[in-house]
Amino acid sequence: MTDFGLDDTFVGQMKGVILSIAPHARIIDLTHAVSPQNIAQGAFILGKSVPFFPDGSIVVAVVDPGVGTSRCAIAVETAKHIYVAPDNGLLAAVFLQEDVKSCVRITETRFMLPSSSTTFHGRDLFSPVAAHLASGVAVSGLGCAIAPGACTMISLPACTLSDDGRTMEGVVIYADHFGNLVTSIEAEMLDEPERWEVVFGNAYRLPLSLTYGSTAEGKPLAYRGSSGTIEIAVRNGNGAKTLGLKPGEPVMLKKR
Repeated sequence: MTDFGLDDTFVGQMKGVILSIAPHARIIDLTHAVSPQNIAQGAFILGKSVPFFPDGSIVVAVVDPGVGTSRCAIAVETAKHIYVAPDNGLLAAVFLQEDVKSCVRITETRFMLPSSSTTFHGRDLFSPVAAHLASGVAVSGLGCAIAPGACTMISLPACTLSDDGRTMEGVVIYADHFGNLVTSIEAEMLDEPERWEVVFGNAYRLPLSLTYGSTAEGKPLAYRGSSGTIEIAVRNGNGAKTLGLKPGEPVMLKKR
C-alpha cells in the first residue's frame, strides 16, 4: 500500500526488487491511491483491509512524507501478519486492532539495497526487507527491538456520540474511485438503522439506504459501506463532485 500512484515507475521498481530477492513471492496490490502524504487515510485503509489478508502476510506500507529524515523504519510482527513501514503513525490502526508480538527498528543494512537513496525508501529499504522476510529472515534479525509503545501513534478519524446517543459526529475521510465519500462513523454502533439519517452541509438530510438501488438515479444516498462505516454517494454519479464534500468536513448521523 502506497501513495505513489501508478503513473510513474515507483511501484514497478518496488515489485522488481521484491521478486529479485524472493522470486517465489506473490504480491497483492492493496492500493497505490492513498492521497499524497495522507498518513491518517493510509492508516484507516490499512486497518479496514488487513482482516482480509491471509495469515502470515508481509505488508509493505509506504506513505512517507518524512523519508530521508530521522524518522525510523520499523517491522512489526503481530499474531497474524508482519508489517514493514515508516514509524510515522501509518500503523496506528494495526497497533489498536492486532496483538503485537514484537517490534523492531530496522537498522541492518545487509537487508537493504547496497545503494540507498534518501527519497525512495519504498524501493531501497522496505521492499528488500520484506523480500528477505518472505525468504525466511526473522523479524528479530532486522535490527534492535523496541517497545510497541515507543512507536509513533496518530489520532485516527473519530466518531463521537452526543445528545444522549442520538447524534454521532464524524468526518469525511476520503472519496473512493467512484466518488463515494467514506466517513469515520461506524455503522455497527447503530440500532434501528431505519430511524437514523445523515446530515451534512447546509441542507442535506438523507435516510439510511440498504443499497445503491434504493434511490433514484442521480440522487444522493447514505448507506453502510463495505468497510463498516457510513458512506455518502450519488447513485450512478460522483458524490464527491456533486455534493462538494471534501476530506475533513463534518458529517452527523441523527436519530429521528
